[in-house]
Amino acid sequence: MEQLLVRLGANQADPISWLVYSQTEDEVIASGELPDAAALSTLTERAGQRAVIALAPSSDILLKWVTLPPKAGRKILSAIPFMLEDELATDISQQFFAIGPKKGNEQAVAIVSHDKMLQWQQWLRDAGLFCDTIIPDVLAVPVTEDGWSVLSLGEQLLVRQDTFKGVQGEQTWLLPTLGHFSAQQASVVTITNYAGIDLSALPNTQENEALLELPMQVLAKEAMQSNFNLCQGEYKIKRKRSGALSQWRIAAVLAILALGTSLVDKTITLYQLTAQNDALGAEIDKTVKSGFPNIGTYRNVRLKLQGELAKLEQGGGSASMLVMLDQLSSAFSTTGVKPQTLRFDASRTEIRIQAQGKNFEALEQFKRTAEAAGFVVEQGAINNRDDGVVGTVSIRSTS
Repeated sequence: MEQLLVRLGANQADPISWLVYSQTEDEVIASGELPDAAALSTLTERAGQRAVIALAPSSDILLKWVTLPPKAGRKILSAIPFMLEDELATDISQQFFAIGPKKGNEQAVAIVSHDKMLQWQQWLRDAGLFCDTIIPDVLAVPVTEDGWSVLSLGEQLLVRQDTFKGVQGEQTWLLPTLGHFSAQQASVVTITNYAGIDLSALPNTQENEALLELPMQVLAKEAMQSNFNLCQGEYKIKRKRSGALSQWRIAAVLAILALGTSLVDKTITLYQLTAQNDALGAEIDKTVKSGFPNIGTYRNVRLKLQGELAKLEQGGGSASMLVMLDQLSSAFSTTGVKPQTLRFDASRTEIRIQAQGKNFEALEQFKRTAEAAGFVVEQGAINNRDDGVVGTVSIRSTS
């Protein structure tokens, strides 16, 4: 993972330090110093696809720990500006309050003017640098447990005094100020020296020498681990999508729409086929039960019909039901008579049907044709029904 770190100035004419750092390789790829904010545009090419972190001068930012009431909820955060109103020299409406970490009842807050936030973000936008993270520079100095950490950038000195406290300014006045603070401490102050400068004149201190690295490299490592960001609330930056990513996003949306349309179409087709299958199944059941009233229940209609047909064929030799019906086919076709119900008595080799014809003559003709085919036909009562006649007919084989 590679990162472009930019340390902004308090004013547009202030010099700007920058560094490209590879966290994976733990090495500096490039570094330098720009004369002023107007030269930030020269870093656009170096930024490329790398993430950009900006450090803001802590001389323009007040870092505070605020004591909250016990068991205070998140709503109390909106009251912090009013809790600090008496401590600030300017109107709170002109200040932006960025919320930091919380420890017990202690809430960290960074206070910076709206003018400064707008100024820093405008510099970065004008340079074509997408930067969604701005950190006070002293919070990018590594923490010394129960002590201070000191780092220098040119004539500037950065001092971190705890996880959310520090000062930044010119060495000429800040070093004497640190000596005044350290002399007032109840115990010896441990100072980790990342600056490589002589701190022996500071009273009541104990110095730890740190590994000497480029100051911006030290800041880059810590900044990449920081969880605090001034770009929050109204200053939160939404990440831009590249043109290629936007094209892929559009293609993905179109693909999802096409897939959704296809699924809807398939679902409708499946529903229609299921309905047709159910209707066909019902029609098959109706037809089977019409032809075999005593068939009973079944799961597989094909197997059940095969069983029923096998029973019919067991009526004996050439007098089976199927053979008789085959021999009677011409009688049915020539007379237009249709069987409404059909029963077969295997012991008598007899078929009993309720036959429907156009008229009485049709049933008489059927009887004569069947007898001519070698069957004994007995005709029962004949009744008029709708536009035809219905009569009971018994047909017995003589073979």
